[in-house]
Amino acid sequence: MRFDTLVSFYSEGQKHYDPSTHGYVGGVDLLGSCMANVTDIGTNRAVQLFGKFDVNSLVIRISELPYQNWAFITVGNSDTKYRLQTMRQTQKMTTLIVGEGD
Repeated sequence: MRFDTLVSFYSEGQKHYDPSTHGYVGGVDLLGSCMANVTDIGTNRAVQLFGKFDVNSLVIRISELPYQNWAFITVGNSDTKYRLQTMRQTQKMTTLIVGEGD
């Protein structure tokens, strides 16, 4: 298994609601990046997990989860935000199943 894709972790911890402006203020902070093995979840597995096959989800395998409190990730040079759907921690690695989010 090759860890050949850069995955960046972001936090939205500074984002909060401001009643005077009636909206959210604050920004997104880059926590850091690491190399990971990224694959598509596949049609059969998407139907098993989510009940439909049109879900755009990825399986991300990393040796160790570098950040605990992250809101979303980006994969490679893409600006698409992926949010956590499920996570498994084994002795050798961490597996994240993430889906497209806003």
